[in-house]
Amino acid sequence: MALNDADLRRLRNHRVAMVFQNFGLMPHRTVRDNVAMPLEIRGTGKARRWEEAERVLDLVNLTGWEDKYAHELSGGMQQRVGLARAIASDPEVLLMDEPFSALDPLIRRQLQDQFMNLSRSLKKTTMFITHDLDEAIRIGNRIAIMKDGRIVQIGTPEQIILNPVDEYVADFVAGISKLNMVFAHSVMRPVDEFEATYGPVPADAREAHPEMDLNALMDICVDGHGIARVTQSGSAVGVINRPMLMRAIQNNRG
Repeated sequence: MALNDADLRRLRNHRVAMVFQNFGLMPHRTVRDNVAMPLEIRGTGKARRWEEAERVLDLVNLTGWEDKYAHELSGGMQQRVGLARAIASDPEVLLMDEPFSALDPLIRRQLQDQFMNLSRSLKKTTMFITHDLDEAIRIGNRIAIMKDGRIVQIGTPEQIILNPVDEYVADFVAGISKLNMVFAHSVMRPVDEFEATYGPVPADAREAHPEMDLNALMDICVDGHGIARVTQSGSAVGVINRPMLMRAIQNNRG
């Protein structure tokens, strides 16, 4: 990851912590002392930093491992220690440099889940660097795709999947399943526009909500009339039918 001077100036105004790809644990320190190290550098007293270390180790499900050393832990556990160490410093911004890339797929997914749960509860701004687009889409609220050191496109996962700005991004997202990443609000047509093309919406059409994903919409549209009425706050805001759903899955709306 390359940061320009403006990026660095902005970061200097915030408390920043880093989670490294290679864990970066001190082998001569216990788990507790590794986690407490940022507070020790700040001059925090031993009792207070150990208390905080034990609190954040509980957050990452490592209670009981405080007195172990890095070589006694699995790779996934070591990375959780690294995450706990970053959280212990109470940063405003977390920088995570491919933190899960060295782990096997099952452990990697478990840590992704744990990180997303922590992120929701701690509400920390995180810059997460990865070469795995599936991981980026699963974790990120907004994604920046880079090529040759330049940002090509920034947007939500849904925006990038539905509207790639060029062939590079289109190729990048070509293998991504859209079923859990694209939602009704991006697929539906306004009621009047739908009826002008397809005719009246059946009175018994099944209901969907704007944030329902394609996977859930498939369950609705394969039954009955194959039409979903999208409602919000009790009012119809759009309509989706089987052909529209299939085009959305193919990433070819129309």
